[in-house]
Amino acid sequence: MVDGPVPTTGKWNELMALVFKRVLIVMLAIAASMGPVSAQDQTQLEQEELYRQLELFGLVLDRIRDEYIEAPDETELIRAAIQGMLTSLDPHSAYLSPESFADVREDTSGTFGGLGIEVTMEEGLVKVVTPYDDSPASRAGILANDYVVEIDGQQVMGMTLDDAVELMRGEVGTDVEIVISREGAEQLIELTLTRDIISVAAVRWNMEREVPLIRLSRFSGQAYSGLSDAIQEIFEENDGEAPQGIILDLRNNPGGLVDQAQFVADAFLSQGSVVLTRGRIPNQNSRYDASPDEIDAMLTDVPVIVLINGGSASAAEIVAGALQDQGRATLVGTRSFGKGSVQSIIPLGFDGAMRLTTARYYTPNNRSIQALGITPDIEVLQDVPEEFQGRDLLIGEAGLAGHISGETEEEASIGSSVYVPADRAEDNQLQFAIDLILGEAEDPAFPPNPDAVIAQQDAENAEVTESP
Repeated sequence: MVDGPVPTTGKWNELMALVFKRVLIVMLAIAASMGPVSAQDQTQLEQEELYRQLELFGLVLDRIRDEYIEAPDETELIRAAIQGMLTSLDPHSAYLSPESFADVREDTSGTFGGLGIEVTMEEGLVKVVTPYDDSPASRAGILANDYVVEIDGQQVMGMTLDDAVELMRGEVGTDVEIVISREGAEQLIELTLTRDIISVAAVRWNMEREVPLIRLSRFSGQAYSGLSDAIQEIFEENDGEAPQGIILDLRNNPGGLVDQAQFVADAFLSQGSVVLTRGRIPNQNSRYDASPDEIDAMLTDVPVIVLINGGSASAAEIVAGALQDQGRATLVGTRSFGKGSVQSIIPLGFDGAMRLTTARYYTPNNRSIQALGITPDIEVLQDVPEEFQGRDLLIGEAGLAGHISGETEEEASIGSSVYVPADRAEDNQLQFAIDLILGEAEDPAFPPNPDAVIAQQDAENAEVTESP
């Protein structure tokens, strides 16, 4: 038993009005995202237990307000409670403060100020997933799997991910001092980086040994338009003729906007499904189908190779899985990250938003990506330099604490290498892909055969139609 005063009735009513108002905002937002819920879906016992837990929450909040050593910020208390509720679900659900919500919208636009790194939180530290191409972070030598332990003299341990990201961002041209922990390094690495406008060019392309290489670094709002422009330019530079093949590089692509992934996959497909989603309630179930357009018509007879590795996640896995299942592309590299869950951003009025996991992704052949990843048709490993060995492996979704399980957890991905040599001549995955397209190497998985896949699907559909 905890000694202390019992709140008076008037005070208690005032407190509970505040608590229920805050909690109801969140509950109504969840309800709005999930659709109507029948009262019969919950038993009376479950309802009573919910009210009991809310009462407990109110009691704790009341004691904090009355007895904590310093007067607490009640808004921050409520936000922290909401954050704790959401982060207890899985690694990707979270509360977004108004400032963080604005950052999310800024990130997906493709232009923002900062250091240029994709990060996650692991064991209380900020872990680098990947540095963006030509960013202050990449120029300073920051690598995937580095841990940020200190920012401008402040220890990261104990911060939320949003707080750490907020510290790394700032006015363009100003410096930020960060301390990096790197596996294999004898001591911490101190770096001073100058903040810059991070305008992430979602798509870049160039010719490698006369084969077009399209690098798609993330699925921002410009991903599809950038891809479309790149393909048009490739044909123009080839006097309107189709190239021998195209390589789409999705390595270390952390994902982004799902609709952009759908559009990108659709650019290579004229029919068939691209991705399916399934959640707990009907309105979370969806299917996106490809449709004919100018781009896929241009690419009809062009073989495609997609490069993936342990840093290819989420939207990148949607594209890779769709093109693999539809027989449109041959996948080369190593197993992908395995993030196959859908996060819905649900605005909470003036109080920010919440990012809530609401469904799983499935490939056209009904394969779950979650905690499993996408296995390439042809596995090609990189020659990892000695100084990078042991820290080139990015633990996949299945290695994250509290992750949502895959449907066949015994096969769950434990991650794969994210190392990509800066010198493309030493990039085994890229060079093997080029060799395949130029006919200097052979493999049964190349070229892909979409006609065979379509014929098989038609046969399966006919069997279903004829069955009694």
